[in-house]
Amino acid sequence: MIESANGFVFPNEMHVTWTVMIVLYPYITGMVAGAFIVSSFYHVFGMEKLKPIAKFALVSSFAFLCFATVPLLNHLGSPQRAFNIMLTPNFSSAMSGFGFVYSFYMIIVILEIWFCYREEFIEKYTNSGNVLKKIYYLLLLGNTVQNENTRKYDRKIVVFLAGFGIPVACILHGYVGFLFGSIKANLWWSTPLMFIIFIFSAIVSGLSVLIFLYQLIHWMRKKEIDQRCYELMAKWLWGFMIIAVILELMEILSISYENTERWAVLKQLINGKLWISYVVMQIGLFSIVPFLMLTFTSLLKLNNRIKNILIFCSSGMLLLQVLFMRWNVVIGGQLVSKSMRGFTEYFPGYFDKEGIIVSVIIILVPFLMLRLFDSIFPFFHKKKVRRIFFSEYE
Repeated sequence: MIESANGFVFPNEMHVTWTVMIVLYPYITGMVAGAFIVSSFYHVFGMEKLKPIAKFALVSSFAFLCFATVPLLNHLGSPQRAFNIMLTPNFSSAMSGFGFVYSFYMIIVILEIWFCYREEFIEKYTNSGNVLKKIYYLLLLGNTVQNENTRKYDRKIVVFLAGFGIPVACILHGYVGFLFGSIKANLWWSTPLMFIIFIFSAIVSGLSVLIFLYQLIHWMRKKEIDQRCYELMAKWLWGFMIIAVILELMEILSISYENTERWAVLKQLINGKLWISYVVMQIGLFSIVPFLMLTFTSLLKLNNRIKNILIFCSSGMLLLQVLFMRWNVVIGGQLVSKSMRGFTEYFPGYFDKEGIIVSVIIILVPFLMLRLFDSIFPFFHKKKVRRIFFSEYE
């Protein structure tokens, strides 16, 4: 880990307390909330074009949810003490509230998956041997009845859970922005817009990861994507990324227009420590470029192959954009000294407990878990058709 300082910095600020693990934590929870909201677009709002990806979005949300707390647990010196949040609750603590919101949201997602896949479980129960038959019987809680009446009630319950889960998903990730925005002593974080920015960027990351994986999985399986679904997600991604980026830029613009002592310090931070990660990478490369790509795909009539390549590349770039946004918020906010006259510097080590290698592993594990889930919760119909890379489906 690299840490240094310039200017006048208080001794207790030489060490950056919230490291890259606290960057990954809101990044993963953002994909959780964003993917769940995409699945709810179909279940609650009846967007039939999103039907091909609705189940995949729901299971993806669950896979990321299983690992959303891992960065926090790795960051804690005594991770077993995390259970104290639930055993000795403090309802005035934002972090304590997260434990309850997270648990409640987990229950909602598990129930929705169960009702969504109950028909598939019954089919596997019927066609399985003795051992698997018993496992699926337990998984179905002994309820193996399947008819039009049960399908109708399953559908109603799924719609209710999806609708109820939307505000819970927003709270799950919005509270992270609230946690940062409510720290008045930090110039970079202290804004009531922080939780709104976090929610919209969460939807951007959720849409981006679904678009990226949807195209990648179908390419690997040599299957054709649903073009209408893919283009609709791209348009939603375009709209939400515009809102997320504009909100963040407007916040900076309002601070600069006020031109108080706060801006005098933040201007040095943006032009100095965060010039590369914020101005060049987050805003320049990973915001403007995908914005132009999605503008072309949304407003112009392009060949489907070219359109899909642009959408695929822009989704990958926006995943990096949200990651840089989390880095610039979490790490950037800690680089300003309370003295208002100095800045610290931080870069994670490669093999540290909270270093780059561990971070990459934590990011990759949910994607590997998704591969395992596909054998239990099939994402897409197993229809065999002739496919090509970056489909030209008309």
